[in-house]
Amino acid sequence: MSESIKKVSIICAHGGLDEVYPALILANGARMEGIEASIFFTFFGLNAIMKKTISKLKVATVGNPSLNLAMPMLGLPVTMPFPTWLGGIPGVSGFATGLMKKEMEKLDIPPVDEFLEMIHDAGGEIYACKLAMDMFKLTREDLIEPVDGILTVGEFYEKSAGATVLFT
Repeated sequence: MSESIKKVSIICAHGGLDEVYPALILANGARMEGIEASIFFTFFGLNAIMKKTISKLKVATVGNPSLNLAMPMLGLPVTMPFPTWLGGIPGVSGFATGLMKKEMEKLDIPPVDEFLEMIHDAGGEIYACKLAMDMFKLTREDLIEPVDGILTVGEFYEKSAGATVLFT
């Protein structure tokens, strides 16, 4: 018989729009199932919890081999690859970002700031990595309100004791 998961700690180290949502969806899903959840934002994932960047997250179109999944949004087959060179043209990343946001809105998926607030209000914990904060010369004032604190890696491990750790 398998044990049920009681606690998850999610590490979000990437700051693209398509890279942040998996952490948010996993944390929200955990809370909906009554599972304790925390998200630890580190390195470029900090963009998702910074006041100045939270509303500016984009989909990377250069070097993103998974963009074929977006092709059906354009009426093209999922088997059609997205040409990497096309992603370098000004405006293409903005177009892809807008397309993704439009599709998420159709599915009633909230924007990043609302999603973080929902997770926090549901009892989920949101943390920033102290090392990354120091490296990027950031302070607590740079972060959005739902952030519960800034943790060292050791403190993150301590809070994550007994949790299933997920890296997105």
